[in-house]
Amino acid sequence: MRAHRRRPVLATKVFHSVTGDPHDRGLAPDRIRRELHASLERLAVDRVDLYLIHEPDPETPLSESLTALDALVGEGLVGAIGASNVDAAYLEEALATSERLGLARFEWVQNSYSLLDRAAGRELLPLCERRGLGFTPFGPLSGGWLAGRYRRGEPPPGGSRMTLRPEPYEHLRADRVYDALDRLAELAAARGVDSATVAFAWLLADDRVTSVVTRPRRPAQLEPAVRALELPLTPAELDELDRLFA
Repeated sequence: MRAHRRRPVLATKVFHSVTGDPHDRGLAPDRIRRELHASLERLAVDRVDLYLIHEPDPETPLSESLTALDALVGEGLVGAIGASNVDAAYLEEALATSERLGLARFEWVQNSYSLLDRAAGRELLPLCERRGLGFTPFGPLSGGWLAGRYRRGEPPPGGSRMTLRPEPYEHLRADRVYDALDRLAELAAARGVDSATVAFAWLLADDRVTSVVTRPRRPAQLEPAVRALELPLTPAELDELDRLFA
């Protein structure tokens, strides 16, 4: 069973401006420092445990961004640095750059990963395991698809991701996906839980997954993640889920 952390880890990200200015973005050294200080002020703290880049910046040399992040670690403003929305090639380059220049390295990765989004499991997650990096998946329910929010032949419910921002999930409107979701619901019912709980439990069963990012809008939406902590899946169940959503 996973150990429960005794204190929260405070994290923030850098890339986009909180002002919404489309031109104020990226990982230039001055932005990295400025955005951190703005976050510290908003959070009313003098340091954060984890500072992540939100995504790669093709306009700024990676070595310059890493040097700026290293300085923040050295000053005690940041405990560790991490990366989000990266692929294995970028992470390899970043780790090699940090090693070559003697800089703080990325210690954490936060990428989309779920039963319906397996890309990170092919190269990125094995790389994190080999190099000893933490991995925290976001999007564990794939915009509500793994929570059973969408039904074959029915319009999506109002206010759902498929009505607000459907583009990342349009490819899921397929019979093979609906068939897999039907089977997921059957497996969940056999264990006395809902589909979302099993989807969280599948992630937590992987020792390479450090923790899971959730975005509940109300307390009840957090319950599946909590229940999943006490739902060990059998090897047979894990194998079937892997095959269903491969």
